[in-house]
Amino acid sequence: MKKTSVHQLLASKGKRKWVQVHVESAVEAAAAEAAGISILSCEPDHTLEGIRKAAPGAFISAGMPHGTVANGDEAIRYGFAVLRRGADAVYCSQSPRIIEAMAREGIPVTGHVGLVPNLAAWTGFRAVGRSAAEALQVVQRVKDIENAGAACLEVEVVPVELADHITRATAMITMGMGCGNVCDTQYLFSCDVLGTNTGHYPRHSKKYADLAAREAELQRVRTDAFKAFVADVTSGGYPESRHEVHMDSADLAAFGNAMKRGS
Repeated sequence: MKKTSVHQLLASKGKRKWVQVHVESAVEAAAAEAAGISILSCEPDHTLEGIRKAAPGAFISAGMPHGTVANGDEAIRYGFAVLRRGADAVYCSQSPRIIEAMAREGIPVTGHVGLVPNLAAWTGFRAVGRSAAEALQVVQRVKDIENAGAACLEVEVVPVELADHITRATAMITMGMGCGNVCDTQYLFSCDVLGTNTGHYPRHSKKYADLAAREAELQRVRTDAFKAFVADVTSGGYPESRHEVHMDSADLAAFGNAMKRGS
């Protein structure tokens, strides 16, 4: 698959709909790319290099854990480090000043408005922007992030009408989750798509597989196999002669004599 770049995304603004998923492993990344998904997000942990290798053609936005950096210099160092590890953009839910520091150095940044989990202490976990006053606050936040130089913008759980306005009014690529089909990308988490989530499923999620049930069955098979192994060892059923290697009699005698001479 040809590598998807930030230039390609921005040039396609308003011309096509991109599909995007947040992946948790290289296995998921490989499956996503094989399915034709060109935009991935992930955590900047030990999985990033594997995800990059598994999906060489994807545009990858890797998260910056909220509060990781305290100033622009730290953000710049962090951003370049993430790019060197294989990301194409750095997700940042911190203030525009942090975004601007990275953007000024040419680091593609993904901002975030609406329901921002890292800021949910201020909003609660709910749709954000349903009132006119709150919608205006979201729009101002969008302007601030765009003026800071961000290339992409995650728009999460806002009314469709507000998401539509934001997408039309900004040059940034809008990554829509839980706000209808009006954004530039249609974005979900792999745990919801694959059914590996064993907790709450958000209203905007849709399950296309039930891997949690399959994994539970696999875990039962694993446990049963280990129990059988324990029972076999305890009863003397394992190891059998076919599992063993023995010395022939001549070599055994030579070994015994050598040991006697050595002692």
